[in-house]
Amino acid sequence: MVAKLSIGVIVLLICTLSLLFSFNIGGNPEPTRPSKISVEELWESADSGGWRPSSAPRSDWPPPTKETNGYLRVRCNGGLNQQRSAVDANSFWHDDSGFQGIYDVEHFIETLKYDVKIVGKIPDVHKNGKTKKIKAFQIRPPRDAPIDWYLTTALKAMKEHNAIYLTPFSHRLAEEIDNPEYQRLRCRVNYHALRFKPHIMQLSESIVDKLRSQGHFMSIHLRFEMDMLAFAGCFDIFNPEEQKMLRKYRKENFAEKKLIYNERRAIGKCPLTPEEVVGLILRAMRFDNSTRIYLAAGELFGGERFMEPFRTLFPRLENHSSVDPSEELSAKSQGLIGSAVDYMVCLLSDIFMPTYDGPSNFANNLLGHRLYYGFRTTIRPDRKALAPIFIAREKGKTAGFEEAVRRVMLKTNFGGPHKRVSPESFYTNSWPECFCQMNPKKSSDKCPPDNVVEILESRLESVGDPDSTSQTNSTVTGLER
Repeated sequence: MVAKLSIGVIVLLICTLSLLFSFNIGGNPEPTRPSKISVEELWESADSGGWRPSSAPRSDWPPPTKETNGYLRVRCNGGLNQQRSAVDANSFWHDDSGFQGIYDVEHFIETLKYDVKIVGKIPDVHKNGKTKKIKAFQIRPPRDAPIDWYLTTALKAMKEHNAIYLTPFSHRLAEEIDNPEYQRLRCRVNYHALRFKPHIMQLSESIVDKLRSQGHFMSIHLRFEMDMLAFAGCFDIFNPEEQKMLRKYRKENFAEKKLIYNERRAIGKCPLTPEEVVGLILRAMRFDNSTRIYLAAGELFGGERFMEPFRTLFPRLENHSSVDPSEELSAKSQGLIGSAVDYMVCLLSDIFMPTYDGPSNFANNLLGHRLYYGFRTTIRPDRKALAPIFIAREKGKTAGFEEAVRRVMLKTNFGGPHKRVSPESFYTNSWPECFCQMNPKKSSDKCPPDNVVEILESRLESVGDPDSTSQTNSTVTGLER
């Protein structure tokens, strides 16, 4: 086995949390699909099939050594989902809170101490009585680069310059990695190391407690904002002035491409409107107007006219500002703080429903986190399968509409273990790599020992011991806002 995860490979595993990944999982059994939709059952977590989350190493996993090949400068900026995905781009939120403003950095470093050394900044070099600053050498990784590229090209540059800065950082590691331990490292980062700061966690828990005091509640991520609609090219449902705004935004921010609304919608490329997602799908699934719904959404493009059918059918709507009108949330509801609170409330809700689950976004991160958190129920509308049903309804063909919607939804997964099929992301579905069974049929699915943390701690303490046989080569990582 190649020496311990080296340089950029580890950091890419840490920050590139949105890479698509497809893996042949063999014969792992999945729970059978239900024959009918039961609202009462949906309020409970999905059937685990005997699986539980586990991202601890299950094979030899040497700790980082005292020596280093150099430093890798990491810049995680942008909006909340870009922070989790390490997209080095301008923030749509225009929020300067940064990584250190919303994440518990000390917890991040402590949690990953068995995997990689992390420092707040690249230290100066002291030699011959002089102090010299190390300037990171910028290097552009190829898209979906294999691990070998980092162990050769990137490592060579690091040794030569003492520090490297990889940019761009999104989708720069191969989608498929033939080593489940690397995938478990991704889960350790995403679901254990990345934790919001204490005051954000307290705000989120307070909102969840208030919502749950009145019974079950559902969270919906209503993705119906200008940037996403412009990207999707879904203009025709808007008035001429709004269409002009969307086309202008698209021209200024995305590559030129001819997009025809009817064709886009027919193949499920347009996001669901509030009426479609709530008034039609949820009603067809037999949720009634007593259903309590927490809305995670930015500013809806098109305004109140798209929300009116939503409120009429499901009047018990809440958001973080209505549940907790605190000064901090009201001042930063459209920034990283508000987005972080929305993320936690959606994670802890009884049911989560995204309206648009494209790659590298809020919904995909949550789908994977809820799966890992205990197979918590998700409702994932199949936009492509639902599109002809909605289109037929708009043309007056309403007979059998709700039954047709139910048939489509019965074919979807409601949050239990299921085979990952491309283009589904590893970060949307990390089963089975990041799960284990107490009574496994395959040795690779066996849970690690209960004292795995003690084992890792013992190995870490042995680093530097002259009697230690560890010959691994690890990297100190520079983490900046």
